[in-house]
Amino acid sequence: VLLPGTAFVELALRAGEQVGCDLVDDLTLAAPLVLPEEGGVELQISVAAPDASGRRSVVFHSRDDRAAYDEPWIRNATALLAEGAGDTPGFDLTEWPPAGAEAVPVEGLYEGLSDSGFGYGPAFQGLRAAWRRGEDVFAEVSLDGETEPGAESFTIHPALLDAVLHGIGLGALVEDTGQGRLPFSWSGVVVHSVGADSVRVRLSRAGRDAVRLEIADAEGVPVASVDSLALRAFSPEQFGRQAGGHGDSLYHVAWSEVASGESSGDWLMLGEGPQVFADLAGLAVAVAEGGEIPAALVVPCVEAAAEDLAGAVHAQTGHVLTLLKECLSDRRFARSRLVFLTRGAVEAVPGEGVSDLVHASVWGLVRSAQSENPGRFVLVDVDAEGDVEAGLSAALASGESELAVRGGALLAPKLARAALAADTAAGWAT
Repeated sequence: VLLPGTAFVELALRAGEQVGCDLVDDLTLAAPLVLPEEGGVELQISVAAPDASGRRSVVFHSRDDRAAYDEPWIRNATALLAEGAGDTPGFDLTEWPPAGAEAVPVEGLYEGLSDSGFGYGPAFQGLRAAWRRGEDVFAEVSLDGETEPGAESFTIHPALLDAVLHGIGLGALVEDTGQGRLPFSWSGVVVHSVGADSVRVRLSRAGRDAVRLEIADAEGVPVASVDSLALRAFSPEQFGRQAGGHGDSLYHVAWSEVASGESSGDWLMLGEGPQVFADLAGLAVAVAEGGEIPAALVVPCVEAAAEDLAGAVHAQTGHVLTLLKECLSDRRFARSRLVFLTRGAVEAVPGEGVSDLVHASVWGLVRSAQSENPGRFVLVDVDAEGDVEAGLSAALASGESELAVRGGALLAPKLARAALAADTAAGWAT
C-alpha cells in the first residue's frame, strides 16, 4: 500500500502556510512511502531557511515506527516553497459541462485500473463523470460522503486530488506505453480556496508525459492549479520491501569472478627499497635509457603506521596524488597504465570487511581520477596469501580497471540486480 504522492503535496502546502509561502514551486518524489502491514510510519519534514531568492527547501523522510533509533531514514521527497503565487487564478470553469466537449464513459474505470496493478480503495474512487474536447479532459470528482477525515481537515484532500489524476488515462495526454504511471514531479502548485469536497477539473497536456491541472469547486470557484505534473512509468517490482522495511534498490555492486587474458609480462614494479614513491620523471629517464617505458607501472602502497592513522591517510593520498599528476603531465607515460597495488582496501568477499583504511582511501582517490581519465589508472587489491606477481600478471591481462585477487581468483565489481523480497505483491493499492 502506497501513500499517494498527493499526500506529499498536502504536506508541502501546510508547511508553506507555516512559513508564509503560498506556492509549491517544485516537489519531486524520490522514493515511494510503502505503508507496512502492521504498525505505523514516522514522518519527518524539514523546512530550511529562505535562500537569496526567498525560496525554502523542504525534505520529507520516513521510516517504520518500530525501527531501531539508529536505523536510517528514507528520503521520500524534496520540495521548494516560494511566495507570490498571485490572486488571479487565470482559468474559468463556471460553464459546465464545457461547450463542445463529448461525454466519456467512466463505468469500469477502477476495475480496469485494478487489472493494471492499481487497486484503489473506496476513498480514492472519486471520479464521477468525464468529457473530452480535443486533447483536454474534463472531469467531475468528489469524495465519498463517508470519507474521514473530510475535506475540511485539509488544504486540498489528498484522496480528492489523487482521484483528479484518474482522468489522465481518459485522453491522449501522455504516451501509452502499456505501463502504469505515477506522479513524479509537481511544479507550480497553488491553492486558491480550501474545503472543497467536490470539484471540476480540466487536464491538459504540459509537455511530454506531463499535464496541467485546473481545479474548481462545484460552482466553478477556483480551488487549485498545477502548472505541470510529470508522470513516470513504474513496475511493481520497483517497490519490493526488504525485511527491515527498506525498499529494494534496482541494482547493487557485486564482486564477480572474471577471466584473465594472456599476460604480456610488460610491467614493472616501482619503488624498490626506500624509493617507494620515486619521482616518475626521474624513473622514466632511468627506465627509458636503451628501452621503452613498460605498458604498466605498478605502485605498491606502503603499510600504514597503526599509531597515526589520520597522518598515514594524508601521507599516502598525498603521494598518490603527486604520482597521478606526474603521470598525466609527462607525455612519456601516455601509453602506460599506472597500477596501484593495495591490500585489504575493499570488501570483495562478503564478510571479509575492509582491513586497511589507508589503502581504502587510495581507492577513493584513484576512482575519481579514473572517471576523468579512462584507461590510464588501475586498482588491484590483493589478499595476504598467494603469489603477488602471479596475481598481478593475471589482473593486468584481464583489462579491468578495478580488481581484487582472492585465493587466486580475479574479482571485479559489477552491477547486479538486487533481489526482491519473497512477499512482493503483484499490484499496489492506495
